[in-house]
Amino acid sequence: MTTASSSLQPPGLLSREAIVAGAGFNRWLVPPAALAIHLCIGMAYGFSVFWLPMSKLVAGAPMCSEFMGALTAANCNWTVAQVTHIFETFIATLGISAAIFGRWLEHAGPRQSGLTAALCWGIGLAIGGYGVSIHQLWLVFLGTGLLGGIGLGLGYITPVSTLIKWFPDRRGMATGFAIMGFGGGAMIGSPLAVWLMARVGAAETLMLMGAIYFVVMTLGAFGFRVAPAGWLPTGWTQPAASSGMITQKHVHLNRAWRTPQFWLIWLVLGLNVTAGIAVLAMASPMLQEVFGGRLLGLDAQATLTTAQKASLVQPLLPQATPSAP
Repeated sequence: MTTASSSLQPPGLLSREAIVAGAGFNRWLVPPAALAIHLCIGMAYGFSVFWLPMSKLVAGAPMCSEFMGALTAANCNWTVAQVTHIFETFIATLGISAAIFGRWLEHAGPRQSGLTAALCWGIGLAIGGYGVSIHQLWLVFLGTGLLGGIGLGLGYITPVSTLIKWFPDRRGMATGFAIMGFGGGAMIGSPLAVWLMARVGAAETLMLMGAIYFVVMTLGAFGFRVAPAGWLPTGWTQPAASSGMITQKHVHLNRAWRTPQFWLIWLVLGLNVTAGIAVLAMASPMLQEVFGGRLLGLDAQATLTTAQKASLVQPLLPQATPSAP
């Protein structure tokens, strides 16, 4: 009796069953929802705009000499190298969480997964901002690095998985939508972060952007719908294999990861991503170092003094925290 009555209960608001699309649903409503999430988590690629401002938080204080000491020290400034590890942490957590939660996503559905991503990324940025405000680097790692990284992982795979199911006839275009959003997120988020830091500071900027991203990602998550079982685009049929390199059979992950082809593809992709991420991690400080002379009206090859380098960051520091006794 209990089993029968429970099966008659309506599905929950976040369940996969609750978001199965009805007849006549326009699949082109799904890409905007996917873009809403990827444009928010794409700010991860533009996070280097925070490094120099975060290294000048305590006015007149020396740089922290050791990384472990910098995690809890409040009377010294973090170095750019120390705060860059935040980027490394959430990028690594992105990959790990995507691998761990990928199967759960298929069962829970994109709405629940997308909302979880919004919570993790938004709250993670807010916790990181609070850590900056009290000058506790360990808290920035915990919030933005670990919790935010989980949000990045879930936020990355949720739109891609959903779009591919809705566009089996245009798989390249579907994944292109998602990747476009991830790259575009940095193009929008970086100038926004710089504009906000010039007015409220780095800590408050992280908190504000966390709140903004949570709202936008939540709207995107509630915009997802799941294709009905057996659904195919009107007039489209699965094409026949055109060569021996294309298979029509499904290879489960439990079998695929035991093949050398899987690890060779993984190795090529890993090397490619590592090279690109290494540049993105230091993009803003690197460009300021290379082109900083022109920003100050000097020759591009001019060697900048410490004071001149600090002047490049000063517009982003409206209020300097007094040096701790």
